[in-house]
Amino acid sequence: MLKTIKKFSSVLFTLALLLSVVVLPTRADEPGRGITAQFEIDYLKFIADHHYAALRMTELAAGTDLTRDAEISPNEGNSPTPNEPATPAKATINDIKSLARRTNRVQREEILEAQKYLREWYGIEYQPQVSIINRIRILVLEQATAGDQFNHYFLETFSRHHYTAMTRSLECQVSMELNHKALQRYCRGIVNSQLSQIDAMRELLCDRYQICDYQPLVGVKGRHTGDEHELDIHFRKFDFLTSAQEAQEGRVEAGKKDNKKEDK
Repeated sequence: MLKTIKKFSSVLFTLALLLSVVVLPTRADEPGRGITAQFEIDYLKFIADHHYAALRMTELAAGTDLTRDAEISPNEGNSPTPNEPATPAKATINDIKSLARRTNRVQREEILEAQKYLREWYGIEYQPQVSIINRIRILVLEQATAGDQFNHYFLETFSRHHYTAMTRSLECQVSMELNHKALQRYCRGIVNSQLSQIDAMRELLCDRYQICDYQPLVGVKGRHTGDEHELDIHFRKFDFLTSAQEAQEGRVEAGKKDNKKEDK
């Protein structure tokens, strides 16, 4: 009997030892493993900041309503961004105002979702902020004349803004923690929506302004044939700055480790 007890105790000890060295799989509500954790933190901060800037850009397009009414109308505005004044709609094309309203509402929810993941997975309470790059884009739209100039600049500036979110969200799908399926759906949804809206804005540029070769790839607002004089020198000088910084956009903490500049 004593021999049996000793043998059983030995088996239990061996099992306990094995369990102590086995790395159990991460649950969906736990932080990412290895380098996926830092990627997720950087991405979620980036996308919250990105969307926060979009709130101001879209309210300049569709205008803001301090009080909302029940009427569904093409002239309806957005809720104002915190700490920003109410503004009348500067866009005069209903398709632009509609896109701006939809984006504003969806991205408010996506900011909340990004904050939730940071809080639940990493214990981070994060308040979004507007990066230098996006302050420049907002300034372009604030200074544009309401009507055709604003319509034109919004379509290009917002397409470029969308492109930066789309590329980082595509990276998210192959760099996130494998068990964070909710984040995978979140990133995929952003890629799909941003790509669809870029396509719609490129079509509007072609139909309304005969700009049919626009590409949202560089600078403050992308590029197309004959765009050299669209922005005055005050904004043009930022093109190189924005292209260089956006190459690192969203890689804040990882960038610090590599002595790179931070750009949210």
